[in-house]
Amino acid sequence: MVERDKPRLGVAMIGHAFMGRVHSQAWRSASRFFDLPMEPRMRVIVGRDAQRSKQAAQRLGWVESATDWRRVLERKDVDLVDICTPGDTHAEIAEAALAAGKHVLVEKPMANSVAEAQRMTEAAALARARGIHAMVGFTYRRVPALKLAQELISEGRIGEVRQVRAQYLQDWLADETAPLSWRLDKTRAGSGALGDIGAHIVDLTCFLTGQRFAGVSGMLDTLVAERPLQASAAVGGIGSAGIGSSGGTLGGGLGTTVEAPATVEMGPVTVDDAALITARLSSGAPVILEASRFAWGRKNALRIEVSGSRGAVSFDFEDMNVLHYYDATQPARTSGFTRILATEPEHPYLEAWWPPGHGLGYEHGFTHQVVDLVRGIAAGEDPRPSFEDGLHVQQVLEAIQHSSGASHQWTEIHDQERS
Repeated sequence: MVERDKPRLGVAMIGHAFMGRVHSQAWRSASRFFDLPMEPRMRVIVGRDAQRSKQAAQRLGWVESATDWRRVLERKDVDLVDICTPGDTHAEIAEAALAAGKHVLVEKPMANSVAEAQRMTEAAALARARGIHAMVGFTYRRVPALKLAQELISEGRIGEVRQVRAQYLQDWLADETAPLSWRLDKTRAGSGALGDIGAHIVDLTCFLTGQRFAGVSGMLDTLVAERPLQASAAVGGIGSAGIGSSGGTLGGGLGTTVEAPATVEMGPVTVDDAALITARLSSGAPVILEASRFAWGRKNALRIEVSGSRGAVSFDFEDMNVLHYYDATQPARTSGFTRILATEPEHPYLEAWWPPGHGLGYEHGFTHQVVDLVRGIAAGEDPRPSFEDGLHVQQVLEAIQHSSGASHQWTEIHDQERS
């Protein structure tokens, strides 16, 4: 099919910060590397500030910008809405977009509460009957090595799943002088490390094992209760210009001696900094999860290991092109983890990219997400993870929060998965 003959998919993106930049890269590159049944067109980017939104549109490759997402939903040249805003706005925008007949991609976590996620799921079910589709952006499902792990597990290569261990460790908040940002405000973010990065390992556990969570026991902790309300060059420290920060720094870094002002206005941190969870899957298999934004030296250490009756798979995102696979049926004399460099054309998504050994990066998972979403829409199917999948993750997060507030009480999860 000649490209100009393909149906076009007009895209509007709400939000243009960190996730907006990554999503823009994905929308720009997907059809240039993969043969898609529809041609994505980057119609309009939406932000609160007109000047900044215009600059973002020019920089990121969007045709135009806007400041009112409600007006954008009225446009006939917009077929899909990509939501990259803080969690407190996800439900309102997604429900309105679905009601307006637009396909929806929403960043994780899907919402800030189970009630919001339930409404979104019900809206998606109604839209599905009209040929409108929705997906949650748990992009790590699209990392080739992790998709390969899922395939090996589903093929029975590690036998019956017996245990899962997962961590997601970062250090961008380990410096107590890093300033407050929206990610540290419960009213906007919903939760801290739990929802920001813990949601990913909850979803990956479900994705890799093909199971849901049955119950959890959780412990959440806020390690620094107050932070500066804004960055100041007069305060010594490492700074927080990284993920989730307000964009400024607080000084010259480790080893720098800078005289602090007499007073620094502080504000409360209202979310968790670290989360520790024990859980069981629907099969009864035990799970151990940890999420922390206080782990010095760990920049994006998403690690997951699934052990089964016949072997295991192990992955660390800081070495994202590699999957380790253990075959327990091999003779003990020569057994051990096999290091698989997931860059061969036979590996998931790799047929469109570079020669073997030429690794992919963080942004490629988002491109694969666009590819799967567009193909699903063209086929009339809800791509996974669906809103039902996102709702289950939200139920797990809420159960963990409840458990933590009830002296780590075991809390069952009453799944509302679509039958």
